[in-house]
Amino acid sequence: MSIAVDGQSRGGSPRAVALEPAIVVAAAVTFLMTGAEELWKRFVPRYMEALGAPVLAVGAYGTVRDLVDALLQYPGGWVTDRFGRRAALRSFILLAAVGYAAYLWAPSWQLTFVALPLVMCWASAASPTVFAIIGDALPSAHRTIGFTVQSMVRRIPIAIAPALGGLLIASRGVRGGVRVGLGLAIAGAAVAFAVAGAIGQTRLAPNVSQTDRRDRSISIGDVWAHMPAPLRRLLASDVLVRTCESLVDVFIVLYATRVIGITAPQFGALVSIQMVASMVVYVPAAALARRIGRKPLVIATFVAFALFPLAVIAASGFAGLMAAFVVGGLRETGEPARKAVIVDLADPTRRGRTTGLYYLMRSLAITPAALIGGALWNVRPELPFVVAGVFGLLGALVFALTVPASDV
Repeated sequence: MSIAVDGQSRGGSPRAVALEPAIVVAAAVTFLMTGAEELWKRFVPRYMEALGAPVLAVGAYGTVRDLVDALLQYPGGWVTDRFGRRAALRSFILLAAVGYAAYLWAPSWQLTFVALPLVMCWASAASPTVFAIIGDALPSAHRTIGFTVQSMVRRIPIAIAPALGGLLIASRGVRGGVRVGLGLAIAGAAVAFAVAGAIGQTRLAPNVSQTDRRDRSISIGDVWAHMPAPLRRLLASDVLVRTCESLVDVFIVLYATRVIGITAPQFGALVSIQMVASMVVYVPAAALARRIGRKPLVIATFVAFALFPLAVIAASGFAGLMAAFVVGGLRETGEPARKAVIVDLADPTRRGRTTGLYYLMRSLAITPAALIGGALWNVRPELPFVVAGVFGLLGALVFALTVPASDV
């Protein structure tokens, strides 16, 4: 019995999709790895400052992070298609854990750049693997719900872990708190590695010996040539929206704690509020997508991306930031729908590579954004947030005007 038939036989409800063996394993691994990273990940700019890094170095970190994210996406997809889902997932978890250990023992902020490719293996290289797992397990009509389940499971630890990380920093200082978080992350990755072994029991990945040998030799140029026009137009608008995000992403914690003046535990609580807002809209949005189509939800998501940085600088205290982070949570309204569109439009025999190439192109395009954001910050801290809002609104407009509802 094929995985697609399995997926269809179970129906399209969130409960039925969540019971798919593939989704269970992917969700469990996502939960563990996200919880492992979110204890410390959002405080890396403060950690770098504590190690002596200037603001421009923090901006450069964001830019290098986006570059590494880009460069790991396609290799992650290639490994996924070539060696199977299980081997890819476990390899990326192991490499990420090595990166966490390097951050834990970092004597200076420069080492955060050196170890970044390892640290990013879960967030970047493993992303096409998770996409492929969901695409393999579910038919097209159920993929938005599949990504909704995956996204909800991912947001649960994000709603909890940053607040705990903030408390660790409050009690142990920035260096000590982040390092305790990194130690716990290594332990979480070890558990995730063991859980990922169950992927082999779900019969997800095609047996490498049965894969068409000619398909292995397909170049990145061939994958790009076979990328459908609607997916390319989605990519163009997505680049503008993610430029909006990357201009300010690494500076939000600095703006909140240094300019507005909230504490690290309060910032962790804001992240929790953002994630709860995301989870509240996920299931209604998935149901709405089936009734009105995916396009309105993707537009709503892109508009929320644009409004978030503007809401942050409009805030004058913790209450205002709470409202801003609710807006930030609404950025996830149409994300499962957007991911489902990517999987639907990708050739099933090249699903990992097509997804990897999409994110490679997107991340390469936004790579300079964080460094530019750092330069704008030095002019005035609010400036990168204003520019980000403009890029986000432009991305929403491009998508609304160039991608017909029939294509998504």
